[in-house]
Amino acid sequence: MDRWLGRVALVTGASVGIGAACVRNLVRHGIKVVACARNLEQLQALKTELASQPGSVHPIRCDVTKEEDILSMFAEIKKTPELGGVDICINNAGCGHNAPLLDGDTKMWRNMLEVNVLGVAICTREAIRSMRERMVDDGQIIYISSLSGHRIYSSPPSHFYSATKHAVKAMLEGVRNELRDLKSHIRVAAISPGYVETEFSIRLNEGNQEKVDEIFKSLKAIQPEEIAEHVEFILKAPPHVQVHDILLRPTEQIS
Repeated sequence: MDRWLGRVALVTGASVGIGAACVRNLVRHGIKVVACARNLEQLQALKTELASQPGSVHPIRCDVTKEEDILSMFAEIKKTPELGGVDICINNAGCGHNAPLLDGDTKMWRNMLEVNVLGVAICTREAIRSMRERMVDDGQIIYISSLSGHRIYSSPPSHFYSATKHAVKAMLEGVRNELRDLKSHIRVAAISPGYVETEFSIRLNEGNQEKVDEIFKSLKAIQPEEIAEHVEFILKAPPHVQVHDILLRPTEQIS
C-alpha cells in the first residue's frame, strides 16, 4: 500500500457499514479519504474517530441521486489544496427496496436506478476525468457490487435490485474496455459479496428486524471490515495486474 501513501480516495456511502469500514482502513494506510454520504453528522463523527491516524478524512455531504451534488463534490475536491483530485474511487453507495417486477413501486425502482447505476456511472466518469486531467495513469475505480449481479436469486423483492447490479457488471467491463481504448493504465474492479451484516438488509426487508435477525442467525455473515480487506487486496495488486471481480459469500450461504 506504500504507493498510495498521501494520495486521495473517494468513498461514497461512507457514513456506515462497508463504506465506513473502507474509510477506516484507508486512513490507517495514510490515505486522504473524501468520505461522502447524505448524513454529514455521521461523517464528522468518523473524522473525529480517525483524527490520530496517518491519513485524513474530508467529509462532504453528497446525495448520489443528484448529479449536481456529485459535480459540486468533485469541484470542491479539485479546489481544495491538500486534495486536488481523486486517485481512487470506491463506488460503495447502494440501495435495495422490496419492489418486485410485477407489482413494484416505480419510485423505488427509480431510486435503485439512480443510486446503483446512474450515481455509480457519474462518479466513475468524474473520477476518471479527474485522474486524466492530472496525468494520473495508475488510478483505481472499485465498485462494491453484489452476487445479485451474477445470478438471479429466487426472491421477488430482490429482482429489480438484481437488474441494477447486472448493469454494474456490464459497466465494469465497459469501463475496462474504454480505458484500454485510451491506452490508460487506470484500473477498474468490483467486489460482489453475498450476505454482509449491515443495515442494508434491514432496508431491503422494510425494517423487519425479526426477519433480518433470522437471516443472520442462520449463517455467519461477512463483516464490513472483511470487504474493506478485499478493497486493500485490489489496491495492493501490482500495476500489470487487474483484479476484475471478486465474488465472495458466507460459507453457509446457499445461493
